[in-house]
Amino acid sequence: MENVVRIAIQKSGRLQEGSLQLLKESGLSISNGKDQLKAHVRNFPVEILFLRDDDIPQYVEDKVADVGIVGENVFIEKGKKNTLIKRLDFAKCRLCLAIPRSEAYTGLQWFQNKNIATSYPTIVSQFLKKNNIVAGIHEISGSVEIAPGIGLADGICDIVSTGSTLLSNGLKEVETVLYSEAVMIATPELAQEKQNLLNKLLFRIEAVQKAKNNKYILLNCPNDAIEKITTVIPGMNSPTILPLKKEGWSSLHSVVDENDFWQKIDQLKSFGAQGILVIPIEKMIE
Repeated sequence: MENVVRIAIQKSGRLQEGSLQLLKESGLSISNGKDQLKAHVRNFPVEILFLRDDDIPQYVEDKVADVGIVGENVFIEKGKKNTLIKRLDFAKCRLCLAIPRSEAYTGLQWFQNKNIATSYPTIVSQFLKKNNIVAGIHEISGSVEIAPGIGLADGICDIVSTGSTLLSNGLKEVETVLYSEAVMIATPELAQEKQNLLNKLLFRIEAVQKAKNNKYILLNCPNDAIEKITTVIPGMNSPTILPLKKEGWSSLHSVVDENDFWQKIDQLKSFGAQGILVIPIEKMIE
């Protein structure tokens, strides 16, 4: 096969948009039309295959695709001979057990000898076994939430993002079985030429991910506060410090982690920082 990395992504659903956005932010120019099952990348040796989410692990195992982007829940449920090579930090959700809101939940023992409807029988079976719970599992695809209402099951196990679907079906979330996000998987026996191309793509993806998790920060501060401020925002290596026309003041440029942003802003203000500007970073390469 030609020296092109084939990447399988979801043809429709919650992962497709995030997958395409990540690849485009990584510099890939993708020419795909509506309902197209295959797309070429004009500026990088990559070909995109649009497949059913549940089928992607099998296609990767069979080497029809070299790489796939799927939900971690699908990767675990299918149990194919794939290697998880990268967590992609989008499409985050959780696989949860839920029961009718009218029921009084007393802990996992509530599910003893009950029936559970789910699209993830393998994950649920493993979870129940780990917790010494014996329950019946009804495997269904789609519309899992209606199972208790039509008498098919006592509870369900399904993917939850906001919980609004459970609420509208009279259910309440009681246990988290698995936290999931989009992941990149690959065949464990990738040819070296393709592995080299994949490494280049992963380098780009990591630069995009680091940029999203950090902000570029500019501020003015008294010179006698520089040492304190640099302990709070040390930057990638060290901050850039430029003298201002105003005597005894400097402009300090650095990088701040998104998760610590507000806490650090309060600290910086307490040290006398003024004119604080926070700017998104498009790419970040260390």
